[in-house]
Amino acid sequence: MRVSRALSDMPGVTAAMVAMATDLNVSILRELGFTIPETDPGDLLIAVRASDTEAAVEEADRQLTTFQRADPAPEHQPPLTTRSAARTPADLVLVSTPGEHAFAEALDAVEAGLPVMIFSDGMPVWQERLLKERALLQRAGDVLVMGPDCGTAVIGGVGLGFANVLRPGPVGVVAASGTGAQQVTSLLDWAGTGVSHVLGVGGRDLSAEVGGLSAMRALRMLDDDPATELIVLISKPPSPEVARAVEEAVGRLRTPVVRAMLQEGAPDLTEATERVLRALGRPVPEWPSWPSWPGGRPAAKAIKGFYAGGTLGAEAAMIAGSRDIVDYGDDAYTRGRAHPMIDPALRVEALAHTQDTDVVLMDVVLGHGADPDPAASLAHAVARAPATVVVALIGTEGDPQDLHRQAAAFREAGAAVFTSNAQAARHARSLL
Repeated sequence: MRVSRALSDMPGVTAAMVAMATDLNVSILRELGFTIPETDPGDLLIAVRASDTEAAVEEADRQLTTFQRADPAPEHQPPLTTRSAARTPADLVLVSTPGEHAFAEALDAVEAGLPVMIFSDGMPVWQERLLKERALLQRAGDVLVMGPDCGTAVIGGVGLGFANVLRPGPVGVVAASGTGAQQVTSLLDWAGTGVSHVLGVGGRDLSAEVGGLSAMRALRMLDDDPATELIVLISKPPSPEVARAVEEAVGRLRTPVVRAMLQEGAPDLTEATERVLRALGRPVPEWPSWPSWPGGRPAAKAIKGFYAGGTLGAEAAMIAGSRDIVDYGDDAYTRGRAHPMIDPALRVEALAHTQDTDVVLMDVVLGHGADPDPAASLAHAVARAPATVVVALIGTEGDPQDLHRQAAAFREAGAAVFTSNAQAARHARSLL
């Protein structure tokens, strides 16, 4: 991705992409007009359209060679497997491998009695169920399986995966949704309220196939945590039988629980955050927003969504009443390429193909692990897009990207910017 950006910034380069030859990347390059030779997914593709192609290819070779730096020989051989690493003092295992290889590493962690966060996606659901059943058999009560496809967690103030900079506080979060957790905790931070822990459990945990095994264990763990005064349970719509089991588990807890279930008739994520604040006896602030500059855009006819966060996209679809919401963080788009919270290429391309009667809703998620400067590429694409753009900017003032600078850049590009995704969706709907 960094090489692609470096090539794109060269004078005379109109298109550049350096990526593995996955089916998705090959199809994107063909859509860009490139003729692709016979490849397999293990091949590296370098595609350049430029006035001086030779110079661009030489620069690609230089960039790729620069990243290949041999490390000096270590004094001591580091562990070569998760099983051997687990024999050393450790508190948690983080697995981030291609999905087909994640199960074996996570199983080693569970059988060593360690909690594990599985950042990897693409793991079969039967393997997820088996891992979580094995975790329940461990004598230690803190063997929690977070994931697979667990994008966000915060353990005792330490962020894992995509994580915002959050102040410490009394709210514990159990989340079957990474960006849903980031939205709620970022709004809480705006309101001056911090979190104890954010325990991600993976987006499928509350499905009938998995049975909410990790969610119910995480609820019990937070209930036993003296620093947690209130728990927020965040999820996409659970299966009915799992929802009943979770409610029974909630009824046995001493700690109050606020539910943020993304379904018809339930509060949206912003409203759920406001309920948390009221339950703690704290004031609800006005959520910051930056309206767009006045302009003479045509009347809007359709709302499109270009989202990096699946839960945020689903929330936007419900509130804005649009079925044309694309989750670019879905497994179908991330196999063989970086997540859209890191790599903006697919959304930049999508913005270029909008119409002047479109309203585009999109999220920009800040924090550690995300693009260090999303406005550097996305704001330029917003400015060039024919559509009217509304941005949900998810982050805190402590995040390394500088939230206020990001908001100013998107507003300067012509977008309306909201820290609440729900408010962004309502604003988009009002433009129709």
